[in-house]
Amino acid sequence: MVVENSREKETGTDNDTETCSECGSSDIHVDYTRGETICSNCGIVISARNIDQGPEWRAFTNEERNKRSRVGSPSTFTVHDKGLSTMIDWHDKDAYGKKLTPKRRAQIYRLRKWQIRTRVHSSMDRNLAFAMSELDRLSSQLGIPRGVKETAAVLYRRAIEKKLIRGRSIEAMIAAAVYAACRERKVPRTLDEIARHSRVNRKELGRCYRLILRELDIIIPQSSPIDFIPRFGTELVLSGRTQRKAAEIVTLARDKGITAGKDPTGLAAAAIYISAILEGERRTQREIAEVAHVTEVTVRNRYKELVKELNIRVEV
Repeated sequence: MVVENSREKETGTDNDTETCSECGSSDIHVDYTRGETICSNCGIVISARNIDQGPEWRAFTNEERNKRSRVGSPSTFTVHDKGLSTMIDWHDKDAYGKKLTPKRRAQIYRLRKWQIRTRVHSSMDRNLAFAMSELDRLSSQLGIPRGVKETAAVLYRRAIEKKLIRGRSIEAMIAAAVYAACRERKVPRTLDEIARHSRVNRKELGRCYRLILRELDIIIPQSSPIDFIPRFGTELVLSGRTQRKAAEIVTLARDKGITAGKDPTGLAAAAIYISAILEGERRTQREIAEVAHVTEVTVRNRYKELVKELNIRVEV
């Protein structure tokens, strides 16, 4: 694969794909600077605002071009070797698509086997290889974004460097890193959710999470009930107006100091319950409790507190 600079081909010819609609000429030039396709015969602009398919960088010398040119996928922390190592394909074919001879196939088999062994040769690499596969599984089941996944991988690598993994479960530490990344990036996931999808219990997960916070000096922002409202509202098929009303209720409660010491998921569930009634999109306490993963008693208690303190008239 060769990466070309768009500055090199300011005027190119594309005889195979386009012809001029005005004069029928196939002498078409592409001006990549202006993003225009022009007929060189009659001068008509065939198309404008073309997308530049070249790289985002510029180079003015061959040395600078060769230095900036790059191919392959970008490096990522979610692979144990950061995605920089190569891999021998399992298809026994050469570059032209022809099958290999039995002698060459045996040779490639041995090379492939040793190449896989050399990719994971130390205990840290083996640990990272297992942890990153667990991170892939956990992030897929939780549906977390790629940015949160990258942050969790960085936190786990920092924990390995500080030797926090020794004597502890890899599953527990990677789950704790995922929870810390979700809290740091303000992606609403509860400790119970992560414990349910991982292979560790909630107590062990909380212990590892506190260890990561203490040893890595991570500053985690306080979880807000407003962060959970869009997610719960989407699962309950509520309109944006109802979700906005729930966020306003939480903001009023926070200004009055009602939210201090309360579970944010329970407050979000109660605010959604109130706003759904006010906006005419009623949902039962059981439906909201199942989505928020809290009990109906919690929703009912938070609901009574909010209605009483904020003087909200709700017709049940």
